[in-house]
Formats: sequence, C-alpha cells, structure tokens
Amino acid sequence: MAARSRRQWSRLETREQSMKRFTVKDHAEEMAIFRSEIIGALTRRELDHGELREVLKALSKERFRPPGLDRTKTFSIPTLERWYYAYKARGLEALKPLPRSDRGRAQELTAQQRELLLDIRREHRGASVPLILRTLVAEGRLEKNAISPATVRRLYAENGLDRIAARDGEGAKTRLRWEAERPGALWHGDVCYGPSLKIDGQSRPLRIHALLDDASRYVVALQAFHTEREEDMLALLVGALRRHGSPDVLYLDNGPTYVGNVLRVACARLKVSLLHARPYDAPSRGKMERFWRTLREGSLAFLGSLGSLHEVNVRLWAFLDEHYHRTPHGGLMGRTPEQAFRHAARPVDFLDEKAIAEALTVRVRRRVRRDTTVSVDGRDYELDLGFLAGRVVTIGYSMAEPDALPWLEHENKRRPLKPVDAKANSKRRRPPRRPRQRHERTSVRFDPNGVLLDRAAHRLSAREEAER
Repeated sequence: MAARSRRQWSRLETREQSMKRFTVKDHAEEMAIFRSEIIGALTRRELDHGELREVLKALSKERFRPPGLDRTKTFSIPTLERWYYAYKARGLEALKPLPRSDRGRAQELTAQQRELLLDIRREHRGASVPLILRTLVAEGRLEKNAISPATVRRLYAENGLDRIAARDGEGAKTRLRWEAERPGALWHGDVCYGPSLKIDGQSRPLRIHALLDDASRYVVALQAFHTEREEDMLALLVGALRRHGSPDVLYLDNGPTYVGNVLRVACARLKVSLLHARPYDAPSRGKMERFWRTLREGSLAFLGSLGSLHEVNVRLWAFLDEHYHRTPHGGLMGRTPEQAFRHAARPVDFLDEKAIAEALTVRVRRRVRRDTTVSVDGRDYELDLGFLAGRVVTIGYSMAEPDALPWLEHENKRRPLKPVDAKANSKRRRPPRRPRQRHERTSVRFDPNGVLLDRAAHRLSAREEAER
C-alpha cells in the first residue's frame, strides 16, 4: 500500500512538472491570447459607438508588453477597434496574426545555399552550425555574416535535421459593494483548508476547492482533494462547464493553483475573461470568504474522524443540496441561491464537449527515443512511425479527459499513442521504417581540418586558387 501511495504521489508530481512546462500551441495563439487580454473585457459590456471610442482612446494610451518582446508599446485606436470587433464576432481565432505567404522558408538563404547547408548536415550530423558557417566562410563559399546561425538552425529544424541537445478603508480608492449583473456572468474560485484526515494511520491534508456564482451565490462546483494544484482546479472547472456552461468572467486569487498556463489558455479559448484579485486583498472577494465561513460553521466543523475523501465529499454535497442552496440569502432579498440561479434568464450557451476538450488540450514537445517511444507525465508510449526516431514531435492530451490516451500531432493529423508493452513487443515483427528520400548529388566537399591546415601553412584556398 505504501509503495502504491508513493507511485501515485510520483505521478502527481510528474504531471505538475509537465504542466509548468506547458506552452501554447504556437506564437499565433500566444499573440491572440495577448490581444484578448487587452480588449476581451470590453466585449462583455454594452457600449454604443461613442462610448466605445472613448474607452479605446483611453486604452490606446496604455502600454503593453507583447509576447517575445523586452519592451512595452502602445496600440492605435483603429488597431484596438479591429481587435474588438473581430474577437466579438469570431472569438480567439480571429485575433491570430495571419501567417506570412512565404512561411517555412528561411528568408536569408538562396536555393543553392539551402541545398548546400542541408547536404552538409545530412552527411555530417554532428557538425555544429557555427562550425559549418565558419568552414564555408573560410572556403569562400559564403560571405562572412551573410547568414545568421539562427537562420541555419531554423532551416535544419524545418527539415528535421536539428542536432540532438546534450541540458478596509485603506488605499487610494473607496471600496464599494458590487455584484455581477446576472447568474453566469462571473464565477469566483478559491480553496479552503479543512481538518486533516487519518488514512491508513497517516495524516493527509484536506483542501476544499469550489466555484461560486457571484450573482446568485450558487455553488456551481465543489470537491475535496488532498492537494492544491492547478490540475485539481481544472477537474473542478470541467465538471462545472459540463453542467452549467461557461461564465463570462472567472475571478480568482493569485495562488499558484490559479496562475498556470493551462488555465490561462483554456479560458482564452473559451472566451472567458480570467481576472485575479490583488494580492492580500481578501475583502475584494468577500462573497467567497462568506461562503467558506458558512461551510465551516455548518459542515466542516462537524466532519469528525472520517477516513476517505469520498466520505468528506458526500457530506459536503449533502450540505449544499439540502441546506445552503435552499436557504434564503440576505444578499438576495430573501431568495435562495437555487431560485436566483435557476430562474434567471441567461444567454444561450453553445459550449459542447468538443469545445471543452479542445480548450483543455495541452501540447508538449518531446523527442522520440531510438526505440520510437516518448514519455508523457512519467509514462512511456510508443509510436508506429519509426522514421520519427530522434525527431522532436508535438504530443497532445486533454485535461478534460484524464483517462484518455495522448496523441501525436504530425503533418496536420492526430495519431493515437499506446502504452508500451515490452513483453508483447518481444514477439512482434519489427515494422519497417519509411524509406528515406534519396537525393541525387555528388559528394560535398567539407574539410574543416584541411581549411585550418591550409591557413596554418599559408596555402591558398580553393577559391583563391581559382581566382589566380
């Protein structure tokens, strides 16, 4: 039992590390998310043309730091207006910058230079880019500083020839009581610490994760975990999305659970504005804090000696369904949270399972081992495409379907992965690799040592001999 528990903790830590390394799908999506964070909140407001113009005018004077830049910049009113209408009409996809028509081709290279560099790398896989450039310049086949190393590395990466790497009352503004305009407009998210549980003689922490609708005080999701991780928050959010659709705004604190890239990207894909409260400003999230007080006084203080999360969860859910949601609330003018949430008019929600799965899709980069296996979250999976051995590939999996197998994204297709079965593989016939494309060419002259020897002996290079 102890060994199994250690394995489970190891799996959780490995997945947490993978989520920390998570990045967006590409630079275009990163730019789209950046733009949505600037103008996304405006699309939730009812603004006439004049009001919109004034808001955009004020926004155009603010400075923002785009992804990949080390300086801030401003954006013009026409640019912000174009983003506003595009995002309102077609969502995040409309904010992606259009790709260049010549994308995928190194801009500084001629066709002859491309072929020369590719031929050298095919024959000399261990040669570094600086060595290749230095040798070609010394031989007179390239002008010095005519091509940057980054351009050559990009060329090799595009052709699968990259080298395998070796590493209250205070403050400037008056505090006001506020409330969302309708149910579904804003959800609060937070974690409450409960009493420790004794499981198999060991003390385990208890963390209650919850999502609360601001306008109705209705708890759209609540569950107890042993941990306080982004993965736990995402599992809770997925359940709430499936039952109630998506909110306009998700309002969270600044804890590590709520600032991860997976949550940030998922909210952008779902057109949900992600807001974080100021650090150390608990009164700004008073509704959530008041709910935790109610939960502690009505349920958590009377859990007793329970031995599993399931026993805790069923008691918490019974408290919500049989008491909290049915009790008149002072902030709701005597209505119950259930009445306020269920009977209010809300926009039609078009969120389906496919949209949820895509929003929670994580994409990571992995290098395929020589035995055509890759590691994802501490588990090994195998590919049927043997020619990808040694290549860096994109692996995807959806946090909305934690039990589903990951997949490989290659040539705009999804290819499922399967867990490695080493014993079964010992009886399988070895599948053939895809034959490599043959290139009709003569042997390429490439002699770094000879170039240096000629220089040491003061002999002329091949180009200098030809020019004499």
